[in-house]
Amino acid sequence: MERRDFLRFALLTPLAAAMPVAYGETDKASGIEPIPDGKPHRFELSRQHFLLDGTPFQIRSGEMHPARIPAEYWLHRIQMAKAMGLNTIAIYLMWNYFESEPGVFDFTTERRDFVRFIKLCQQEGMWVYLRPGPYVCAEWDLGGLPAYLLRDPSIRVRTKDDARYMHAVQRYMEAVGPKIAPLMANRGGPILMMQIENEYASFGHDREYLLRLRTMWQANGIEGPFSVSDGLDQIQKAGTYVPGAALGLDGDTDFAAAQAIAGDAPVWVGEGYPGWLTHWGDLFFQSGNYLPTLRKLMAEGRSFNMYVVHGGTNFGFTAGANARNDYANFEPVITSYDYGAPINERGEATRDYRAFRSVITAHLPAPVSDPPPAPPTIHFDDVMAHPYASIWDNFPMPSRQVKKPDPNEILFAQNQGMVLYRKTLLSGGMLNMEGLRDYGTVSSDGKYLDYVSRVNKPGLHVRQYVDIPPPANGVGAMVEILVDSFGHVGYGQAMYDFKGIVGAVTLNGEELHDWQAHSLPLDEAYIAGLPPMERNSPSALRPGMFFKAIVKLDQLGDCYIDMSEWNKGYLWVNGKPLGRYWQIGPQQRLYCPASWFKHGHNELLVFDMHRVSAAPIRCSNRLQG
Repeated sequence: MERRDFLRFALLTPLAAAMPVAYGETDKASGIEPIPDGKPHRFELSRQHFLLDGTPFQIRSGEMHPARIPAEYWLHRIQMAKAMGLNTIAIYLMWNYFESEPGVFDFTTERRDFVRFIKLCQQEGMWVYLRPGPYVCAEWDLGGLPAYLLRDPSIRVRTKDDARYMHAVQRYMEAVGPKIAPLMANRGGPILMMQIENEYASFGHDREYLLRLRTMWQANGIEGPFSVSDGLDQIQKAGTYVPGAALGLDGDTDFAAAQAIAGDAPVWVGEGYPGWLTHWGDLFFQSGNYLPTLRKLMAEGRSFNMYVVHGGTNFGFTAGANARNDYANFEPVITSYDYGAPINERGEATRDYRAFRSVITAHLPAPVSDPPPAPPTIHFDDVMAHPYASIWDNFPMPSRQVKKPDPNEILFAQNQGMVLYRKTLLSGGMLNMEGLRDYGTVSSDGKYLDYVSRVNKPGLHVRQYVDIPPPANGVGAMVEILVDSFGHVGYGQAMYDFKGIVGAVTLNGEELHDWQAHSLPLDEAYIAGLPPMERNSPSALRPGMFFKAIVKLDQLGDCYIDMSEWNKGYLWVNGKPLGRYWQIGPQQRLYCPASWFKHGHNELLVFDMHRVSAAPIRCSNRLQG
């Protein structure tokens, strides 16, 4: 059983009997729970308790990620968590969202100003549990590690023994550390505790690596306290518990067994799962049943972090993937990160939210605030998206001449998007594309032949070969392999998930050499420069088309854009990449926040790998149903 499946089933495991951890008597009597008030507070790990200013303190945390939430809704989502009875927000920082290229950091644009998010938590009287990586998993592209690391095929990640990796980690810590340190509770900020890396026992067994990371954080002004978080079985086997750190159990609830590892340090639920992640091709959106566990946690006064209280959206190219350690069973994550969370993707309270709120608030010494209303929605009539441009007319130049079709990261220093491999073949036969990652279409002399897919789900054929017909003119046929990538694997040993074609390409068993390769990053600059297709262009008959529709809006609000009439590709709204869609589902609607729209004319641009004719785009106010 894979570890993530194991954790999901562990949700149903009864809590082990143990000494309850409750509020301090002073807090119960006064009805006042301590909040981050700008004054220094002493948060300690002692006597198997969390202590805040010397008094036992229950962390009731809900996780949400600023990178997955429109910045204008940050305050709303924090207020929703507070109104559910939580007192802490857990936050992942995704390293690769801040550092796109070595040494090039951005902490201000889009959803990157995590300092502002943390200060909003403090403004609302919420503490923060910070999880800054360097590795986070989170079903995010490469688990938060920058894909530029893969440009060196010999690099080893998540190890102290590769100086190249550790140098990059140090650069990241030196960039974020000075922003984090002033926000720690002992300096008047809301951050109670910081995690050292994430779920390392599921990857390695070198505790010295974690100790090195802790020392590096301390060198950047962060004194702690620190935590580790992992599955109990994994941390028992790997022996990677860091002495003195809080021990977070991910999906496990055997506190007695965990306390035997942690000694005098507190044990808590580092990740409790009210829902679960969904992959492309799953039959339905995943969900969970966390209410029985939550009842026990509250009855026993246990500290917990709910992963996630609000999931948000994998905007653009940020969604990650899972795979077995041998890279088989590849499962890309959908664009929605709704996760079956109690606060849904667009900020509405679900049935679980109301049930969780009832259970939590029944144990609190004072009433909590009412939840704020959900943001407004809009509706627009169906619009037709018509062919606008062809990818076959828009290959950036120059191309690369390569002996074999190496990965995107190595050929082009390209982290996401697509790549085209071309070669003239003098004969037909069985074309085998070993190691194609992750989805490709194959054409011969401009005629679409078939697709290949790394994803093994119902309704898909998973194979790496296509039958190439003999050249019709006797002088050779141009064979083109257009390869689209999903996110990089972000969990387990399959962390070297290079994209493009990573193995040999053969025709009738003979390896083919001397290819022409084109980079197609599908970034905003590329999209902005697309020229309209010429009238009666031959490319209009080939799959691989961009389509455009205009939506006129008199008022703004959230909506879900329904792509159920389309096949597989990407959607941009006013030039910004909203995310991936795929006919195999289960997701057919992409969440678009109000801020991505504007009054008047709005441009919807679609790239579809298979369609050649116009199709409708619809509007809905829900993810499904």
